[in-house]
Amino acid sequence: MNMIIGGAFQGKRKFAESYFNVKNMTDGEICDFDEVFSAECIFNFHMLIKRLTDENIDCIEFTGKIIRENNNLLVITNEIGCGIVPLEKSERIWRENVGKCGCMIAAESEKVIRVFCGIPTVIK
Repeated sequence: MNMIIGGAFQGKRKFAESYFNVKNMTDGEICDFDEVFSAECIFNFHMLIKRLTDENIDCIEFTGKIIRENNNLLVITNEIGCGIVPLEKSERIWRENVGKCGCMIAAESEKVIRVFCGIPTVIK
């Protein structure tokens, strides 16, 4: 398992394509939940967590299942934990869930790479 994290529109997917030679990417914003268990790469992981949160599915349990069943997955996610804390409770819960699930993925990842302005920095 590997993880790429960074802000929106910072070049994460382009970097994934070149560095990890990824051919097939699954979009966490629109994919069927079961697709992530066989995907090569999932981008918009933070949006997958939003969908799980909105549907009252335990995202911690779901992320644990991803780790157990698809440990070769490349996870690409936006960093949403920095900045202004949202006023809306559901948005704060989503942000917290993304952080917790991101920590789980990072702990199991061989590499964690932050991409900022198209420049990768290996942080693990």
